[in-house]
Order: sequence, then structure tokens, then C-alpha cells
Amino acid sequence: MGLSDILLNEKNRDTFVDECVELIEKQVASAPGLGGLALKAAYSTVKKIRADYCAQVVDQLLPEISIALDPMWTEAVNNGNPVEYLAARKAQVADELLQISDKKAENSTRAVVKGAYAKLRPSAKTYVENGIPDLAEIINKHSSI
Repeated sequence: MGLSDILLNEKNRDTFVDECVELIEKQVASAPGLGGLALKAAYSTVKKIRADYCAQVVDQLLPEISIALDPMWTEAVNNGNPVEYLAARKAQVADELLQISDKKAENSTRAVVKGAYAKLRPSAKTYVENGIPDLAEIINKHSSI
């Protein structure tokens, strides 16, 4: 089963998006130090623009995410343990995801979103990498549904 079959499955898509948003919120809440404070402030600002903004963005990006990660997911499944495989390659997975979000932020018409993203982007890879094992678990769970 290809990654697009998992991520774009209409029966499970809303649940998948909700779980990804929960993961994002967990990552934001656990971010330490000054960088964490900046991340929390930016996330709060974005949520004030629209409460479901993150869910909307995750849903919109799913087709691109599925295309970008499909080769790695297929390789991960073929190696027997996709969660461990992707977790071991979290830097590569994070790079793929950040390329997608970079394009989304660049094309945004909202100055607040662009500004918040620009401030956080230098430290974003660490935050994204930290979430990859949990993201892999979410994908893996949905691959067996």
C-alpha cells in the first residue's frame, strides 16, 4: 500500500489530520527554552488567525507529503519496521517535510504567517525531527486500518 493510499484515504483522513495536529500541539507544548517560547508564541498567533488553521494546512499538504515521503515509506515497509526505519532517518524525513512547508509559507498571503514562519524556520528542523518517530507511528497505525 502506497503512502498516498494511507494519507489520502477519505475514510481515515480526518482522523489522520486530527492526530497530526495533536502531535504538533504536543511538540509545541514540550519545546524547551527561549526557542520554545518563541514557537509557542508563534503557534498561538497562528491559532488566533483561525482555530483550525493547522488542521487546514495539514490537510492541504497531505498530497505533497504523500508524494515526498512515499519512496522512504515504501523502503521502510520493505525493511520490516517502518517506524524504526523512519525514526533512524528523521533528518532526511524532516528535510522533505520542511521543503514542503517552506513552499507553503513562501506562497502565503498572510504576513503574520510568513513572519512567524521566518522567525522559527532556523530552528524548525530540530522540532520536526523530534516529531518524526510519532509521525511514523501515526502513519503506521493508519496503514493497518
